[in-house]
Amino acid sequence: MPVTGFSHYNLRADRATLDVLRDFYVDVVGLRLGSRPPFRSFGYWLYIGEQAVLHLSEAGPLEQRMAHVTGTFDHVAFECVDMAAFEAQLRARGIDFRRGHVPVLDQWQLFFVDPAGNGVELNFAVSQER
Repeated sequence: MPVTGFSHYNLRADRATLDVLRDFYVDVVGLRLGSRPPFRSFGYWLYIGEQAVLHLSEAGPLEQRMAHVTGTFDHVAFECVDMAAFEAQLRARGIDFRRGHVPVLDQWQLFFVDPAGNGVELNFAVSQER
C-alpha cells in the first residue's frame, strides 16, 4: 500500500486573494495556468508540465475566517534550474528571500513567502548551477 507519487496541494482563499496567488505562482515561481474541471466553486489549477500541482480554490465566508487559523503547513518545494535568474527576479520584485545549502544532497535552496504568507522553497542541483 505505498504512495506512488505527489498529486497536488490546495490553497483556499477569497477570490481576490486567489487572483493574487495565481499571478504570483505563474509570474514568480513559473507554474502554468491550465484547465480545471467545471466545479461549482471558483478556482484555478496551476501546472508543471502536464501535472496540476497547485489548486487554488475559493473559500466560502466561513472558510475565509477559518483560513487565518495557524496550522502546521510550513512550505512547498519545487525543483528548479537557473538559480541566478530566480534570485534576480526575486530582487527585481522586492521579494525577500534567503539561501540555504544542503551539502549531502548537492543542492542550493531559495526560501521566501507567497502573498498569503505560505512558505515557498526552490531547489537547485549544485551541478546545474556551476
